[in-house]
Amino acid sequence: MTKLVVEDLAKTYGDPAEGGVEAIRGISFDVREGEFVCIVGPSGGGKTTLLRCLCALHGRSGGRIELDGRDVTEPPPEIAAVFQDYSRSLMPWFTVRRNVELPLKNTVKDAKERAERVEWSLREVGLAGMGDRYPWQLSGGMQQRVAIARAVAYRPEILIMDEPFASVDAQTRAGLEDLTLAVRDDVGAAVLLVTHDIDEAVYLADRVVVLSSRPATVMEIVEIDLPRPRDQLDTKALPRFAEYRKHILELIRATSGPDPVAGPDPLTPVHGWEPT
Repeated sequence: MTKLVVEDLAKTYGDPAEGGVEAIRGISFDVREGEFVCIVGPSGGGKTTLLRCLCALHGRSGGRIELDGRDVTEPPPEIAAVFQDYSRSLMPWFTVRRNVELPLKNTVKDAKERAERVEWSLREVGLAGMGDRYPWQLSGGMQQRVAIARAVAYRPEILIMDEPFASVDAQTRAGLEDLTLAVRDDVGAAVLLVTHDIDEAVYLADRVVVLSSRPATVMEIVEIDLPRPRDQLDTKALPRFAEYRKHILELIRATSGPDPVAGPDPLTPVHGWEPT
């Protein structure tokens, strides 16, 4: 069942006649119920703009965004977001428990139910017993777990994540990837995650949406046919994993490589590819 439909989405900052910046152009894809979709593309290509349009934090210049058949014109209650800079998204003067409870204040009126949901979400991210600590008492990876717990406590139908692991070390990042997969399975929410890390996208996703350089367009949507559950060592050692990684990297290099005036058109997608 399709949850989110994006059709011919466009966003331009400013007046095009006065040198406005066209960030995204004609983007179309969908997100199915319970699906994990990753978005990759060159740096500065409009990926964050796309996510902000999907959350209705930015207005769109054209196209259509529908959630369960409804036009998205304001931030929908079915969507929760986790952003890269966890240090700025958490209130340092609030305990972990109060940070997680914050978005529930207006949606869950019963105090006992709120408390139960907070404790459940902290257990989901491996932070049981940490509710009385403050963010500044936690490592970077644990702070990002708090941010994920806050989104999970909201019980979203779609969890949007904008490079959520970019600010942590490699070992912590691998742990957070596996945590996100486990939470997705437990909660049943669809996940839409932006990342610059191609290995991460292939490891996590059911499908990878590959965007071009600005203005961002969809070059290709790659179906990731790798067995689940996935494992950091076994999955990444599969020959098929390497094939997916190589193909996506070639697409991104094509769009961020040659000058489009002097070289081949960098927005031309690669068709007819299928891993052996």
